[in-house]
Amino acid sequence: MNAEMSYLVGMILGNGEIQQGQTETTVTIDIPYKNLYTDDFKDVAVYVKASTVDIRSIVEPLIGHNLIVSETKHSTKLSFTKPNNEYVMRELIRLIGSGRHHSTMKMDEELYAISTDEKKSLLRGIADVTGYIRKSNIAFGQEGAHRVYIEIPGNWYMVIDIANMLKAVDIPVQTIDFGHPNFRDGKLVKYNEGKKNFWKKEHQVKIFANEFLPVGFNIKHKQDSLEKYADELLEFIDPDKTHKFYWEKTIRRVAKPSHPGENDSSLPPEIRGQHFDSWTDLANLLGYGE
Repeated sequence: MNAEMSYLVGMILGNGEIQQGQTETTVTIDIPYKNLYTDDFKDVAVYVKASTVDIRSIVEPLIGHNLIVSETKHSTKLSFTKPNNEYVMRELIRLIGSGRHHSTMKMDEELYAISTDEKKSLLRGIADVTGYIRKSNIAFGQEGAHRVYIEIPGNWYMVIDIANMLKAVDIPVQTIDFGHPNFRDGKLVKYNEGKKNFWKKEHQVKIFANEFLPVGFNIKHKQDSLEKYADELLEFIDPDKTHKFYWEKTIRRVAKPSHPGENDSSLPPEIRGQHFDSWTDLANLLGYGE
């Protein structure tokens, strides 16, 4: 394992897909544009295209040939194909838990034993493809409380893997907005409007901007925004207050009504049929805790 391999594994875990044939495997990584323009009206596609130069310098020596880069209006895709029996390909498949799509992948336990720098590189790979920082990501009611969002569609276990990897490099999660009915429609407003599946959204792991600086981004416009918003945060909030894990803080539970979606078959069996008044209880049950 090295930092380059960790970064590639992170990108695949974050937003990758594996198509394995009899003799060759194709890996495709999608870098979506959450918005077409940054907060200061710069073209996101242009920034991502410029950043692929740095990404290629990391990944191409590792895989032994050029990445194929393609662009659409809403994303940039990176892909490569290698024989199934090559060491790099066998290791990649193993380290992503043999999943074929980011929604079914899981971090291999070995990844928690790699060096701190390699763990940060892995998290940077994840953040480059599915992490965002925008002015709108501010914590409600806290001036200057800018946050990075890492968005995970559908994969409950990856949420916990990422939270635990952040913990391993001493970065607290500020909150996790689970795609669960108790949090995405906690008062049944949408349910009562007839939108019974409104709560089925992506999970969002949220980290204060200044806490995420040790990981950062290789995507230039994301890194620029991270540095800007981390500086703004520190004008309003003492870093001692952002550097707290949920078990080091007072947990506020707000009673929520039962939601019929609590029994939905799409929920993991560990939590199906259970009610949660705090995201911390759900996170702890799934394995993110002290």
